[in-house]
Amino acid sequence: MTTLLGYLSGILTFTPFWDWGRSHAKHHGTVGNLDRRGTGDVWMMTLEEYRVAPVWKKLLYRFYRNPLVMFLLGPIFIFLILNRFPTPGSGKKEKFSVFITDGAILIILLFAHYTIGLRTYVLIQLPTIWIAGILGVWLFYVQHNFIPGYWAREEEWDRIRASLEGSSYYKLPKILQWFTGNIGIHHVHHIRPSIPNYALQSCYDSIPELQQVTPLTLRESLNSLKLRFWYEQQKKMVGLEALKQKL
Repeated sequence: MTTLLGYLSGILTFTPFWDWGRSHAKHHGTVGNLDRRGTGDVWMMTLEEYRVAPVWKKLLYRFYRNPLVMFLLGPIFIFLILNRFPTPGSGKKEKFSVFITDGAILIILLFAHYTIGLRTYVLIQLPTIWIAGILGVWLFYVQHNFIPGYWAREEEWDRIRASLEGSSYYKLPKILQWFTGNIGIHHVHHIRPSIPNYALQSCYDSIPELQQVTPLTLRESLNSLKLRFWYEQQKKMVGLEALKQKL
């Protein structure tokens, strides 16, 4: 039943169930690890890596991390294009979930074409997935891009610290917390991913150690928009202004 619901949800959200599950599981096992970046996370360079990068890579990175690109173009690229292909290294089960999801979406498109009309379907579906995608990308971004944050090299990386210090407690107003399924209590989710979303708040309330994490408010989270790099020497996320500083 869980797999069936996963597939149905994946079709509705244009996201292949098992392929997404694999990349998200890897994200949980590598979050905050500077030597294992690249799967299920937002592209992030250290300040020193950026300084020595070739010009084309700097331009690409600046384009990628631009808020207008990340939050307006990013959702369309992710949900309509990127999710139509298996992620690198995916197995048969993950690839099968991509093919099933793509096939189901194609059937829905054909059904819409012969009933309400393709134009009507697009006018309904595109704004819906775009708005939902913007909110989803923002939530994922702010969960791991905030001040100070946590990143460490493989030999120093600690999973608990990555969960508590590198995953935010996004303290939203109650109505927004409900609409987002408690995912703002992200540090608890990273400590134990198997905790269902409806139990995250009670888990947080019952464990004092989890309450020691400094909450990130809605207003404070807007500061995350300026963040671009991880400054290894100072162990914190920084913006473009840090390029003027000497390492």
